[in-house]
Amino acid sequence: MKQTILLLSFALFFTELSAQQDAQFSQNMFNKLANNPGFAGSNQAISATGLFRSQWTGFEGAPTTTNLSIHAPIDRIHGGLGLSVITEEIASFENTSIHLSYAYQTQLGTGQLGIGLSLGMYQSGLDGSNLNPSQTGDAAIPTGEAMGNAFDLGAGLYYNTQDVYFGLSTAHITEPAIDWSDGQTQQLKQHYFLIAGSYHELTSSLSLNPSIYLKSDGSSSQLDINTNLIYNNKLWGGVSYRIDDGIVLLTGLEIMKDLKLGLAYDVVLSEIATNSFEVMLGYNFNIKVDTQLKKYKNPRFL
Repeated sequence: MKQTILLLSFALFFTELSAQQDAQFSQNMFNKLANNPGFAGSNQAISATGLFRSQWTGFEGAPTTTNLSIHAPIDRIHGGLGLSVITEEIASFENTSIHLSYAYQTQLGTGQLGIGLSLGMYQSGLDGSNLNPSQTGDAAIPTGEAMGNAFDLGAGLYYNTQDVYFGLSTAHITEPAIDWSDGQTQQLKQHYFLIAGSYHELTSSLSLNPSIYLKSDGSSSQLDINTNLIYNNKLWGGVSYRIDDGIVLLTGLEIMKDLKLGLAYDVVLSEIATNSFEVMLGYNFNIKVDTQLKKYKNPRFL
């Protein structure tokens, strides 16, 4: 079974050499900085978030993804700074991206607009010692370690009011090519992201947060339609529908003040793949901000 997963991962990996897909997260409403640098500094706090995702549960060597991010408003630079680190592992393969983001924050109408730019490094690596070229029939498969890296650039806009948020961003603007040490070339295709959501108070203790998350590389797209019901700003539960893929069950709670835990379980409708799960941990370090900007910050639970 392990060898099967390795060979399948290898096939998927070299398919991605010409059409690299960015990491997928079901709790996309919690890690907006990962895809949109315009989000940096949009909260009233130093916000830190960690996400771990396991796909194809039950298979050895199945994909896992980790995202660690932190961002904060900084008055002296009229905006915010952020850092996002994403690591993906698929059997013997590993992709790592590290991006530093800056967003200029300005008041616009009844809300706040962030205009962001991200600069970072994207690295891919393969440990071929777990692969047997004689079994694959492809002598091009490396038997040792191979890796490559490239500089990466992204940009984004993020707008939010008390009740609505909207973001539009792009990654891999220059479509950088990663030249591997074994002679292979990996092309990062430009990606586009759209996020939008709103908040509706149903009662004094119950609110509704519908949202969407759209990801596209120009030739294929993925759309998540999300709905979360939030109780007393401390507990939430919801469902997400990923078009042509499956549904996601969402839940979470505020463990203590400013510390929240979220869980997601993907129920895949395809007969090929198995289900996935995801865990999120987020913490806000509250800081003082300019009172003129404070009323435009989004204090909502999610």
